Amino acid sequence: SLIVDVKGQTRKDKVTLPSYLQWKKPNTIPNKKIEDPASGKVSTSSLATRQDLTSFHLIPPRVTFGVLKEGCTYATTVIMKNVGVNFSRFRVKQPPPHTGLSVMYTPGPVAAGLHVELEIEIFAMLIGGKDAGGLEEVSHDIEILTETETLLLPVKANILC
Repeated sequence: SLIVDVKGQTRKDKVTLPSYLQWKKPNTIPNKKIEDPASGKVSTSSLATRQDLTSFHLIPPRVTFGVLKEGCTYATTVIMKNVGVNFSRFRVKQPPPHTGLSVMYTPGPVAAGLHVELEIEIFAMLIGGKDAGGLEEVSHDIEILTETETLLLPVKANILC
C-alpha cells in the first residue's frame, strides 16, 4: 500500500514508484509504426486495446564506470528484457570510435519475457589530449533501435590522466 507502511502506520514520506511501474519510459524516442507482416503479432481480443505490445527495459537504465585508468579496458553487462507480449527484434548503433566504447551482443529476435545481455566495453583513452586537471569525462548515449522505439543508454566515465 502507498498509504501505510509494513507496520500498518501512516507513511510520512511519499513513495516514488520506479519508472517501469509508472508506465514512463525514460530516454526513449518513439518510432513511426510500420506494419511488418513477419512481426509475430498476437491477435487476442483481451490485448486488442493495448497499443504498445512490444517493449524493452534496460537493467540498469544507465551505466557509470566511475574513474578509469588510461590505457585499460573495462566492461560491464546490461540486460535488455522484452516485457511486451510479442517477440521483438533490435539492433545497436555502435558508438563512434573516438569514445572508446563498443557494444557486443547476440543479434536475433527476443521472445516475450526473455532477455538478452549487452556487454558494454570501454577502452579508456584521452580524446583531446588536453590536461583537464587529471580527469577527463567521457559521456555518450548508446542508441538501441527496436521495432517501436529507440532506447538511449547513457554511459559515463572519468578517465584518470
